[in-house]
Amino acid sequence: MTINEMGAAAKQAARSLAVASTTQKNKALLSIADALVKHADDVLSSNEIDISKAKENGIADTMVDRLRLTKERIADISKAVLKVAELDDPCGKIIEGYTRPNGLKISKITVPLGAIGIIFESRPNVTVDAAVLCLKSGNATILRGGKEAINSNLALAKIMRDAIKSAGLPENSIQLISDTSRDSATALMQLDEYLDVLIPRGGAGLIKSVVKNSTVPVIETGVGNCHVFVDESADLDMAVNIVDNAKTQRPSVCNACESLLVHSTIANEFLPKIENAFKSHNVKIFGCERTCEILPNAILATDEDYATEFLDYTISVKVVDTLNEALDHIARFSTGHSECIVTRSLENANIFTASVDSAAVYVNASTRFTDGGEFGLGAEIGISTQKLHARGPMGLNELTSYKYVVNGDGQIR
Repeated sequence: MTINEMGAAAKQAARSLAVASTTQKNKALLSIADALVKHADDVLSSNEIDISKAKENGIADTMVDRLRLTKERIADISKAVLKVAELDDPCGKIIEGYTRPNGLKISKITVPLGAIGIIFESRPNVTVDAAVLCLKSGNATILRGGKEAINSNLALAKIMRDAIKSAGLPENSIQLISDTSRDSATALMQLDEYLDVLIPRGGAGLIKSVVKNSTVPVIETGVGNCHVFVDESADLDMAVNIVDNAKTQRPSVCNACESLLVHSTIANEFLPKIENAFKSHNVKIFGCERTCEILPNAILATDEDYATEFLDYTISVKVVDTLNEALDHIARFSTGHSECIVTRSLENANIFTASVDSAAVYVNASTRFTDGGEFGLGAEIGISTQKLHARGPMGLNELTSYKYVVNGDGQIR
């Protein structure tokens, strides 16, 4: 099937999903969850091929970790599908309703977006997360993953298509493009005749390419140059725990901390503490001149370092003299994803949360919580770093639009 034909099939499937009941959609989701566990060995066999090729191609260990599936991870993916099934159906909700003086009854009702294209890179769990969120919200989806995970993705897509077909919904509600060439990505970006929206999930290069080249409306997601600012009033032990977690708990994801800002009055005490915490993961530190004076093993940072989403055990550090200097730095280098302040000052916390223009702003908590599951949304389609039409973790509600249903009894204008 050509990509154009896949688009037509998705549009047709979207019509069926738009009128599918919550019970029908949940039945399909439960079938997917069961099938993933039942056929886990098939998925793992395919995943092992991807892992072997990744290692042969010299892909970094942190990126291989993003690619790797285990029985435990598949079980977790299955549980995430069940959680989506338990969530309220976002479609058919009356946002508001009113009667006009002429007697027209107007209702504003949530509806699916329609047919959604998703371009993503090496994380095979995205294949399932994206597909089931689209399914529950009544949307058909065309998935285009990267070559690193193609065997895993093909196995997962087959399992899901078979499962939803057995549950009585169109198997073309979920489609995966098997061609991982640049041509297939370009073709999907130009599929405006059939796609209602395109969502890229991946690195800066992928997202920039999609935003620049797509004729389909795009929701920009993912790039996370996330900052933590340790204020002069911070509880330093708390700050160490937060920064260490945000950087090292899983450095290859978009909500990991990439840049650390430290107030100059506590820098001499705090920086050696965080360096010591980082030692177990051999975190490489790029720092400003004052950082390098305090930490002789740090490497002098450039503006490029401060602008980099490392996705690895690497971090940029800057010592600042004021809250405003920290805010200026974040405004210059942030990608609008997640930022944190560690402080005991309510005034500084309020200034920080009001001033920082990012999708998620934290006070005394790790940036690693910017996640659909952690926010109670179930699995997420991605983290939107733009302001239209969604921002932050995109769950079911963010995959809907609305329409006006108008009831009359013969009114004419």
